[in-house]
Formats: sequence, structure tokens, C-alpha cells
Amino acid sequence: MDRDARPSDAPLEGIRILVFVGDDYEDLELWYPKLRLEEAGAHVTVAGAVPRHVYSGKHGYPCASDAAIGDMEAADFHGVVIPGGWMPDKLRRDPKVLDLVREFSSSGKLVAAICHGGWIPVSAGVYRGVRVTGSPGIKDDLVNAGAIWEDAPAVVDRHHVTSRKPADLPAFMAAIVAVLARAKAPRH
Repeated sequence: MDRDARPSDAPLEGIRILVFVGDDYEDLELWYPKLRLEEAGAHVTVAGAVPRHVYSGKHGYPCASDAAIGDMEAADFHGVVIPGGWMPDKLRRDPKVLDLVREFSSSGKLVAAICHGGWIPVSAGVYRGVRVTGSPGIKDDLVNAGAIWEDAPAVVDRHHVTSRKPADLPAFMAAIVAVLARAKAPRH
């Protein structure tokens, strides 16, 4: 970070975030959050099934994983961001992915999902009674999992942040940064 940068330029300094990746992730829904979180001072680890593997987004943009999902521990992070695309349909079949999301949720840590990313928290069983949004294509899945559906650019319910589509990314990221900054703030 630039020595002249003020602390307010990095409100998430010291925050560690896990982001899932796999083939056919939605390009913008991974890269926009990753870069925005890093810009705010957070350390982002992108984890896929295989470490240091290059995954291809739905629109062909590559993303190399930093680590393997199997090596990740929720205790090492302040939250998880789950991009959409077709990737979540495959990753939600991985018991380790579901365990991580359950641990984040039960610990009150950020669980953020956009578009089809909501499939993973659905399969992890953490949305019952939680206000959420997501791709209209998975609305029935969310409702059937016990979530309370809202059609909005971003929905925050405690430590859960959800969004519908790439065009909603500014609202999604503003909500994520606010939730993480609130969690980081000293309690009096």
C-alpha cells in the first residue's frame, strides 16, 4: 500500500476473504468482488478444487486458484464470497464446500452469494429464515430452502449478503464492505 494512503483508504485491512472458483464461473461476479475487496485492503484467497489451476469463466476470462478448497479452514477467514455462473452447481456437490459455508454461517461470518452462487448456501442448508435475493432462475430453489425471497439489487440479513446479477455488483460490494467493516469495528 502507498505510504501516503490514509487508513480510511483501506477500511478492510486485516480482513481475509475466501472466494470460490471453478470452471464456468461468472467472470464479473468473481473479478469485481476480488478486485474491490483488495482495493479496500482485504486479503483475498481464491480457492478451487485444484491449487494453482487456471479455471475458465463463462465468458472465457481465466482465473488461477491460489489454493485448494480441501485445504481451506473457515477459521482462517472473515467470510466467503460465492460467484455465480454454472460453477456453483458443481461445487455444491463437494462436502468440503458445504462444510465451509456452514462454518462461516454458524460463526456469524460473511456469507455472500450472487446470482446462481446462492445454490451453494442452499445446499449447505444455511438459508432457512434468511432474507435473500439471487438470480430469478434459482428463486424457487431459494424459497424451497426456506429463504425469504426479495427482488432487490442487494439484500443484507445479518452476515448474509446476496445479489441478483452482474449489473447489481456495485450494490453487492457496497453491502459486503459495510458488513465486513461493521464486523471489524471494535465493540464497546
